[in-house]
Amino acid sequence: MSVLPILRYPDARLRRPCLPVGAPDAALRQLAADMLETMYAAPGRGLAAPQVGVLKRLLVMDPGWKEGAPTPLICLDPEILEASEEQHTGPEGCLSIPDVPALVSRPAWVLLRWRDLDGQVHTERLTGMAAICAQHELDHLNGRLIIDLMDEEARLAASPLLVAMGEGA
Repeated sequence: MSVLPILRYPDARLRRPCLPVGAPDAALRQLAADMLETMYAAPGRGLAAPQVGVLKRLLVMDPGWKEGAPTPLICLDPEILEASEEQHTGPEGCLSIPDVPALVSRPAWVLLRWRDLDGQVHTERLTGMAAICAQHELDHLNGRLIIDLMDEEARLAASPLLVAMGEGA
């Protein structure tokens, strides 16, 4: 396994929608293992393939590892089937946009479906940090970033940091 470089905003690949993964193979297994190692080293709670320059619908996450034992989850071609009307608003950070926290409102729970590296389909209702991580990483797979979810006031406050990262005026 190896730690991969994480793309930083405003890299254009972070804005591109990703393609389906297809059948799991040895290369995909290696990518998933490297992504997990990269996520833990960063240290983050989730990482999507476009953040390491791979435009495929693959994400890894481990929402609770900082508070306990690691329980990594690898999701191929994930999709949200349902989401609660109830919203949770809280701060989120992003490994591709370091030092720019965003106050984000998201559904409090989601019903997520994905395939694992053995091709098995899973469906699970995620709540709390797991729901937030899944939605955040799915946004990456769709070319959306946390800064897109900021209100105008928050985006203006973050603007100097975004300009310094290369966004421009």
